[in-house]
Amino acid sequence: MILALIIIYFASLFLFGRLTSGKAGNDAFFRAERKSRWYMVAFGMVGASISGVTFISVPGMVMTQQMTYLQMCMGFILGYFAVAYILLPLYYRLNLTSIYTYLGKRLGRRSYKTGAWFFLLSKLSGSAIKFYVVCMLLQRFVMEGYGVPFWLTASVLVAMIWLYTCRGGIKTLVWTDTLQTACMLVSAGLIIAAVAGQLDMPFARLWQTVWEDSHSRIFVFDDFSSTQNFWKQFLSGIFTVIVMTGLDQDVMQKNLTCKTLRDARKDMCTYGFAFLPVNAMFLFLGVLLMMLCSQQGLALPAKGDELLPMFAATGALGTWAMVLFFIGIISTSFSTADSTLTSLTTSLCVDICEDTEDERLRKRVHIGVAVVFALAVILFDSIGSSSVINLVYTVVGYTYGPLLGLFAFGLFTRYGVRDRFVPFVCVVSPILCFTINEIVHNLLGYQFGYELLMLNGLVTFSGLMMLRTGRMTA
Repeated sequence: MILALIIIYFASLFLFGRLTSGKAGNDAFFRAERKSRWYMVAFGMVGASISGVTFISVPGMVMTQQMTYLQMCMGFILGYFAVAYILLPLYYRLNLTSIYTYLGKRLGRRSYKTGAWFFLLSKLSGSAIKFYVVCMLLQRFVMEGYGVPFWLTASVLVAMIWLYTCRGGIKTLVWTDTLQTACMLVSAGLIIAAVAGQLDMPFARLWQTVWEDSHSRIFVFDDFSSTQNFWKQFLSGIFTVIVMTGLDQDVMQKNLTCKTLRDARKDMCTYGFAFLPVNAMFLFLGVLLMMLCSQQGLALPAKGDELLPMFAATGALGTWAMVLFFIGIISTSFSTADSTLTSLTTSLCVDICEDTEDERLRKRVHIGVAVVFALAVILFDSIGSSSVINLVYTVVGYTYGPLLGLFAFGLFTRYGVRDRFVPFVCVVSPILCFTINEIVHNLLGYQFGYELLMLNGLVTFSGLMMLRTGRMTA
């Protein structure tokens, strides 16, 4: 049943891709000819930004962190407004295809190349972790029974994504993301209904019971050393959005397909607000699942990422809930991976090869990116993680920090910089932050959480200030 579902779902995406790509050239692949409707981009970005990580990890976070993740989601909203009113005007004014071109115009060629390479490393590693979720679950619950090895499962799924993105690129993704977001939201809502049916409670009583549960705690003000402290989470949410959205070619490439700056702002602010209720829905589901465990006398899983699959992927909630579960993770994971292949191809062509016209080059690069992405997913299978979403934000903290420092220096100072030393600063900064984190943890018992991103950006910014050459005149 699950295999048939995947085939039908892929066929739908492939059909969407063929119908929407038309005679797509490089301008359609990279920028969708700047003709996208803002409300379609906004709706599609909900599913593209959430990914399979949210679908799996967020419900399980209530086991150890209650609903404190919503504090970070509140910071997301301010972060999206900051991107909409600080970075988007800059990108539209410069008419950018790749946002890292700005670094070349402002700081120099090596700063430009450094920013592009850090994006490539960050996006490849982060998205491989996210896509690993769906590959792992399909392998565990479906493919192992047929004796299919993990490497083949991952390779086939990546090949399927390459097939429907190879022609239209970002123009196709605006349409397929809309379909995938709808599938994700409907699936999550119906799974909640299935769990509520198992608990045999009317919705009004269910809501009150969840609200009174000890795992529904949202705010933590009393313990500053905790990684769940409100101010740490809130501020980290702001800066996480700035780097994972505003400084990320993957996300910004879709927003830059809108016709005007005004449309792009409406798109970004709309889906920025959507993150709070959508994540609250997944945390609500997590509390319901813990209540169901208690009602049925079941032991909680050792890892939070196993809470939802324990019920939904095994058929414990019924066959339709199992089908909905796999629709949800496939839609969110495909939405993340397809945009990753497109944005990595764009950055390699525009930033590294510096060629936006050669369609043959773009097609070869797209194939190469798909191969490397599949290899990264296979590599991650040998590492694993008890909480995928925490691992994603750890990767973000170390690899996106230099991008935050570079763009902050370019936007908020008028200094030039000794461009040839910038790559050294950006490489040393994550290493220094890792060392600081270990020393502080061993001496004071303080553990950096998501705020590691801000520290990394500050260290990079400080290093660039040491390399400043004088005020710019323009």
